[in-house]
Amino acid sequence: MSDDHVALITGASRGLGRAMAETLAAQGFRVAINYASSHDAACAVRDRIVAAGGRAEVFAADVTDESAVTELGAAITETLGPVDVLVLNATGPQPAIPIEDLEWSDMLQQLEFFVKSPLLLTRAFLPTMKSRGWGRIIQIGSEVFTIGNANSSAYVSAKGAQLGLTRSWARELGPYGITVNLVAPGWIPVERHEGTAEEDFAGYLRDVPLGHMGTADDVAGAVAYLASDAGRFVTGQQLSVNGGRTFG
Repeated sequence: MSDDHVALITGASRGLGRAMAETLAAQGFRVAINYASSHDAACAVRDRIVAAGGRAEVFAADVTDESAVTELGAAITETLGPVDVLVLNATGPQPAIPIEDLEWSDMLQQLEFFVKSPLLLTRAFLPTMKSRGWGRIIQIGSEVFTIGNANSSAYVSAKGAQLGLTRSWARELGPYGITVNLVAPGWIPVERHEGTAEEDFAGYLRDVPLGHMGTADDVAGAVAYLASDAGRFVTGQQLSVNGGRTFG
């Protein structure tokens, strides 16, 4: 099944996106690795995939920019074929801002990544999915919407909006054979967490029933399930990958 499909993973040069790209490629998907600025890191992901026998290519684009998304869609279609698995992983800075210092521009910055970008990308690739009667849209959310982290209201509210998109689009697109789901990771240590104090990990782990931190591969496995035929009857759902720290 998967060798007939092209998967685009946004923000795939490192961290969770890298693991998703490599996992989907191992399952036979042709993989489009999107990045904003980390060209060398994105090429390294592609090279690992190709060395393992997969097919992948890198594509630079700001996925919050409408014209850039249009160009991205054309470039991927010409190189790999039309996208019908869309993994919405790209994110930006997530500063901690108390309410007294919070500006509307801070809210908009988060909405750019978690509402505008999903809209632009989904709109770009939806015609192909509808024409094939098959598609997978997988948003990467966060446990923060369930928990409601303090000093993070811009990020938390944008993640909530992302879940709302998932549920509404699942109902709208289901008749076309397109599933829409959201994977909500907990704190998954990746490259950007290097140097984090051990006491911070220990504090987080106190609320994790499984008693250990997750890995990027854990999140990638959930994405791969939803992208596969095994997940064909799952839509409109939030799948939490956080060792039981939240439910639902």
